[in-house]
Amino acid sequence: MIIHPDDNVEVRDDGHKYARCPIAAGENIIKYGMPIGHATRDIASGEHVHTDNLATNLSGQLEYAYTPDFREIPVHCTRTFQGYRRPDGQVGIRNDVWIIPTVGCVNSLARKLADTAGAIALTHPYGCSQLGDDHDTTANLLAALAHNPNAGGVLVLGLGCENNTMKSFRERLGDVSKLNIRFLVAQEAEDELEEGLGLVAELQAARVNHREEVQLSELRVGFKCGGSDGFSGITANPLVGRFSDWLVAQGGTAVLTEVPEMFGAETLLMNRCIDRQVFNRCVQMINGFKDYFQRHGQAIYENPSPGNKAGGISTLEDKSLGCVQKGGSAPVMDVLPYGARLKRHGLNLLTAPGNDMVSSTALAAAGCQMLLFTTGRGTPFGTVIPTVKIATNTLLATRKPHWIDWDAMAHPNELRLAERVIQIASGDYLAQNELRGNQDIAIFKDGVTL
Repeated sequence: MIIHPDDNVEVRDDGHKYARCPIAAGENIIKYGMPIGHATRDIASGEHVHTDNLATNLSGQLEYAYTPDFREIPVHCTRTFQGYRRPDGQVGIRNDVWIIPTVGCVNSLARKLADTAGAIALTHPYGCSQLGDDHDTTANLLAALAHNPNAGGVLVLGLGCENNTMKSFRERLGDVSKLNIRFLVAQEAEDELEEGLGLVAELQAARVNHREEVQLSELRVGFKCGGSDGFSGITANPLVGRFSDWLVAQGGTAVLTEVPEMFGAETLLMNRCIDRQVFNRCVQMINGFKDYFQRHGQAIYENPSPGNKAGGISTLEDKSLGCVQKGGSAPVMDVLPYGARLKRHGLNLLTAPGNDMVSSTALAAAGCQMLLFTTGRGTPFGTVIPTVKIATNTLLATRKPHWIDWDAMAHPNELRLAERVIQIASGDYLAQNELRGNQDIAIFKDGVTL
């Protein structure tokens, strides 16, 4: 398979690259029409091109110039879905009760409440013994999650002696007058389990319990890839990119994250920024994440995992050029810091690492009601919003039907995928992660733990 006419490699049925012609040492390897690294030795025509004869071209932070290169996508919203209209104006696609611990010390209580009452516990190990930015990151992310419209009700569960105090957390939540929310401090309760069950019952009774027809412009979908392989940039990610453009044309919101997996393809996104202000935030996001790597003494471009390499991905450019295709071709309307909530319709970039659990949680905190997760290697993972697993290849979809919701190789039409998304948004179809209770969160951490 030849992806672009300028490529000097082709992708075969195993997902790996093979030289289309002799390639001299030092010459660029071209895939997707762009360099993905250079040959470290002479490569013969037909030879396997991989980590033993290919190395990245990337190094360090860069200076970027704003060179706008995008087309605006006209918005003409014609489609609807059935959602839960919340008092704050948002629309949820699920009506769950979420139990959010302010601190990991009450995780077991949160799980017991959830298991007994049919709620979802958003357990995590933080909320105390954190300093500076890490403390703020944890508290801000949990507060943002409490505003996700898929939560028909929220119980904030504290211990009573943690740094993330209930008082300070309530301040971070902002205006909660239109949220269905309750608070419980375990150390102050006579019987924390009994009181917690009573509060969950109150939340369940107070939920908006009917769906109504709403415009697709109310839908916010996050995009993520995990366990990528050589087909990710050929089947699943381009499919999601075409869906992204379709969603934007409906007035909806698409969100792309995983900043380290933009390295090497970042200029494609920067040149699509709607204005210089958004471009500047995009540059800050990219170079800020590179600085994070360097502060910890880590190589910026050693990203592809063993699973990625086994699947045919050789360098970070190779991975990134496939990864960013999930963002389609729409202009970038906004760039958000980690833990921030969405403000603008259209395509947004969200600051978060490539880690599946951390970035997926950040998408939920931003306000996404659903996540499209492309994978070539497969994973059972799901976060607290429907996590729709899209296989890059039919073999994976066939072997792991209890993980996978869509086969991009067999069903590459974005309009068919859009119909499935509408079914999921309307509650007519549950993602595999929901059916199997795979609903986890994880929070970014950078500093000292006391």
